Order: sequence, then structure tokens, then C-alpha cells
Amino acid sequence: MNSKPSNDLPSHANERIQEMRGNDPKHRRLFTSDLSVNEFLLVKEAGFEPVGMVVGCSMYHIGYQWAGVNQSMEMTVLTQAMYHARELAMSRMEEEADALGADGIVAVRLTAKHMEWEPNMAEFVAIGTAVRASNRDISYRTLDNKPFTSDLSGQDFWTLLRAGYRPLGMVMGNCVYHVAYQGMGQWFKNLGKNTEMTNFTQALYDARELAMERMQAEAIHLKAEGIVGVQLNEGRYSWSSHVIEFFAIGTAVLPIREDHHIPAPQLMLSLNE
Repeated sequence: MNSKPSNDLPSHANERIQEMRGNDPKHRRLFTSDLSVNEFLLVKEAGFEPVGMVVGCSMYHIGYQWAGVNQSMEMTVLTQAMYHARELAMSRMEEEADALGADGIVAVRLTAKHMEWEPNMAEFVAIGTAVRASNRDISYRTLDNKPFTSDLSGQDFWTLLRAGYRPLGMVMGNCVYHVAYQGMGQWFKNLGKNTEMTNFTQALYDARELAMERMQAEAIHLKAEGIVGVQLNEGRYSWSSHVIEFFAIGTAVLPIREDHHIPAPQLMLSLNE
């Protein structure tokens, strides 16, 4: 496990990590966390100690790809750019966690924002809380010996572990797709009618399926049993009105025991007025 400053991280990031880590990895000087109080306590209850907030970012110039107005097709250049930029942000966040000697990262938020001053440039940011397992007899790291990543909340992370599963890593898939414009003949034909626009339906269906399929392929690569907390987001960013990105993301999980019994919910009465 890496516990030394990384040459690939900015100098200020290395200084911050060194301050949190201290000289003795077993007796850390300080931790930071974006977990709520309840999440923080539940993560500790699950047997993990927060060791620090970790961040990764990438400022990325999104290239250009031409598509015919009457053609529905994947914009592969844009798909690859959006995926690679996110992957860079995630890998740098993981690198910070590795430098802290963490076993994983919980409550990860992965965002993308286009810059107003440059429509073809976007900032991708990954933020989470690095954690270290108290039980050193069990390894929670990935097959590549990297910290696991999870976008589950602290509560969901606690519930997942209590139910006999563990997170393997965040998995994602995306697809940037150009949806063909409606032809003039079709416009006149459908004028004043209630009718399904089958060409539009098929294009959007295909784009979502490609994103989901790529996310599932990443989970299979991790040898996961399934994916929980899946989100399927749609974004248009600064592209034309007929270019859409579908982005699928979730946490791949694996059972750590055969018994998956979950305690029955109990009635709780609030004393607040």
C-alpha cells in the first residue's frame, strides 16, 4: 500500500495529505470529511475510520465531431472525451486516498461543469471521504490493489456491510448521441396528431442502452455480483439541442458472507414538537 507523497499530485495536495497523515500512519494528526454527522458515526460503526477528504479534478477540452442533421448516431469522439475526463478525476482522487493509506472512498460525488468563458471546456471533479478499515485481517481494496470507491451515502454503506456485501468500486458508462432532426415530410404528416415519434424514441433508447451496457461491462470486469444505487442521468451541456449525453453510474458490490439477514425495521417515535 502506498503511503508516500505522490509526484503526480499538486504540491499543495501532497502538503495537505502529509498534514493529515502525520509521521506515524497508525496515529494520524487530523482528518477531514464531507460526511454528515450521522454518516460519519455510521461509517465508524461499520468498522471504518475516516482519514480525510480526497479530491481529483480534470479541466478538459471537448473536441468537435460532425453529424448529419438527418442521421442518428453516437458521437464517439465526445463519448470518449467525457469518459476520459471523468476517469482522470476519479484516478487522481484514488491517488490521494492511496497516499493516505486508505482502503476505500465513500460518498463519492462526480460532477461535470462546462465553463461559461469557453463552451468547449469542462471541469470534472470527484470528491469523497477516504476511509481505512479497523480490521486489518480483511482486505477491502480492489483486484488492482487500489482503494475501493463508492457513491453510496454513509447510511447505505453501513447497511450494505451489515447485509453481508462490500463495495468493489464505482462503475460508469456513457454515450453522447446525436438525434436526427425531423424531416419536413414527417412534420407535415404528424401535424395536429397524437403519435409516437418512433425515430426519436429509438435513438434515445439506443443511447441509454449503450451507457448501461458499458457500466455493466465495468462491473463484470471487477467480478461483481451486481450494481446498487444506479443513476442514469441526461445532460446536454454546450452542444446543439439534438446532442445528448446519457451517463450511468453506480457501485459494484460483492457478497462477503452467505448470510444476508437484515434486522427488521423498528418503530421510532420522534420527541420533537
